[in-house]
Amino acid sequence: MKKITLLILTFTLIVSCYEKYIPRNIENIKIQEFKMDNTSIRAIVAIDANTMHYAGSKADVGFTSDAGKSWSTKHITYQDSIIPHFRSLAKNGDAFFALSIANPALLYKISKEKTELVYTENHEKVFYDALQFFDDGLHGIAVGDPTEDCASVILTADRGNSWSKISCDNLPEFADDEAFFAASNTNIKTIGSTVWIASGGKKTRILKSDDFGKTWQIFETPIIQGNGPQGIYSIDFSDKNNGIIIGGDYSKPTENKANKAITKDGGKTWTLVADNQNPNYKSCVQYVPNTNGQEIFAVGKTGVSFSNDAGNTWVEVSKDDYYAIQFVDKNTAWLSGNQKIGKLILE
Repeated sequence: MKKITLLILTFTLIVSCYEKYIPRNIENIKIQEFKMDNTSIRAIVAIDANTMHYAGSKADVGFTSDAGKSWSTKHITYQDSIIPHFRSLAKNGDAFFALSIANPALLYKISKEKTELVYTENHEKVFYDALQFFDDGLHGIAVGDPTEDCASVILTADRGNSWSKISCDNLPEFADDEAFFAASNTNIKTIGSTVWIASGGKKTRILKSDDFGKTWQIFETPIIQGNGPQGIYSIDFSDKNNGIIIGGDYSKPTENKANKAITKDGGKTWTLVADNQNPNYKSCVQYVPNTNGQEIFAVGKTGVSFSNDAGNTWVEVSKDDYYAIQFVDKNTAWLSGNQKIGKLILE
């Protein structure tokens, strides 16, 4: 018995050593830029090093499957006159879902066979900000600014074919002027049946559900708050416990006070990191896959920054302005911005 116990302990120690993160020696970071005229792109779905999809501000949804050598684009109009401004895009199975901001809210399911409108909402205050699916493929969620005294949250449980809005009776009450930012489609994060949503404005808080959006909790954060452009613009988790939020004040993008925080308990409590240090305002933050939650990239109109110690310290790697970033592997990511797409390579 002692021998078996010793073998198990030895194996555990070996596995732990292999899992320990060793910072990489990244000698070069390249960003290849692709011009995308007349559209602002805040929502992307990165598939692999050759394939990515986007949704833009001029009712355009498009993709490349040859690493950016060529692009296919389609335009979607509503009732022949309304041009949807898309800031949310998600993939589920073989279909893509694009959601517009402003009134009316328009959510399209796009497949090779057809494009169909699966949800509409008319309200003077309607403004949807982000859209994601859960790992099971059945459930999906989109979040928008309040039309009453709670967040606007719509759910699907049938792969996106139909959507319904949650009653405020089942959601935490929001403060006046607390809302969301449609900056990069990353103020929602899902893992398993859990979803986190980050707010801003009057309050900067985290809404969390562990059951596909049926029941909710809400947690305070120390991120800058108090008026419209202040708050959390992006959230990501490396696992169910460890996560990061980032944002700042869009109207004062060079400021870096109280704009980055991390959690180690699944979003219940948050601790500021690199406070009063760069990076300053950012609209998107993403963990690099397979780096044990240590490597992180953040992008925004103030440039591209990188951390290899879980967000505690950062370096600026590019002054190029981008809205969003999404990794496909440890060395490759796609980015989007104003009239451009980028492809980032780590060497």
